[in-house]
Amino acid sequence: MTDHQLEAAAAPPPGTDRESALIAWFRAHGSALIGFSGGVDSAYLACVALEALGPAQVLAVIGRSASYPEAQWVRAREVADRFTIPVLEVVTEELQDPRYAANPVNRCYYCKTELWSRLAPIAEARGLAVVVDGTNADDLGDHRPGARAAAEHGVRSPLALLGFTKAEIRARSERRGIPTWDQPASPCLSSRLPYGTPVTPLRLRTVESAEDALRALGVVGNLRVRHFGVQARVELDADALGYWGHGAGHAAATAAVQAAGFTEVEFAPFRSGALNVLAGVT
Repeated sequence: MTDHQLEAAAAPPPGTDRESALIAWFRAHGSALIGFSGGVDSAYLACVALEALGPAQVLAVIGRSASYPEAQWVRAREVADRFTIPVLEVVTEELQDPRYAANPVNRCYYCKTELWSRLAPIAEARGLAVVVDGTNADDLGDHRPGARAAAEHGVRSPLALLGFTKAEIRARSERRGIPTWDQPASPCLSSRLPYGTPVTPLRLRTVESAEDALRALGVVGNLRVRHFGVQARVELDADALGYWGHGAGHAAATAAVQAAGFTEVEFAPFRSGALNVLAGVT
């Protein structure tokens, strides 16, 4: 079957369970390499692929760089170990690309170009039929320049194709016992820097250290430490903001962020894609 025929065959008829359709999609392709970050979507995708195809026909690949949080790598390895998902780690060097390091509004395009240009040859060398990512249906309306890089490298997004929303992926992950089911979204560390602020290893480490320190204090839920030079803007869910931003935990949270390297700290409500809004791209 051609690629077009495979995609058309994957569309589930009315009333078909989406997970059954996803399993059928993988089986129609026969083998798969999965871009595996250890987030909610890619963890679910890898587990379903493993069920559909077996370990000999699945490879989950983690791209590691300074922009990939260490805590997320730990979660990715935990999921892989628990479900015996075959994993390969590769080093990506998007920070060496001056176009990425300049942090334009399409920064993610250069990051994903670096990632997929490394993963596609691995799939070809190992005879894996398709390269897939964890893009879901909710992502399609967001500012995602990385999607163009995926398309240019022939990467498929079966969760989006079959209409899986983030809420459904979380619910199905919980039923499967995948520990990431309630994990907050964790985009790359570069997303904490306003567009136009150059991406450097030092800035990324400062953000990661501040977020790790807040988690160590007990901060749960959504968390972003936005990097505005000497100032950090700590974004939290409403309940957490009441305690850590304005209540009894304020002094400890402020001290933790300052110890990571910031001089000034402000607290604000969490908003996904806040820097996209600030830059006027969404």
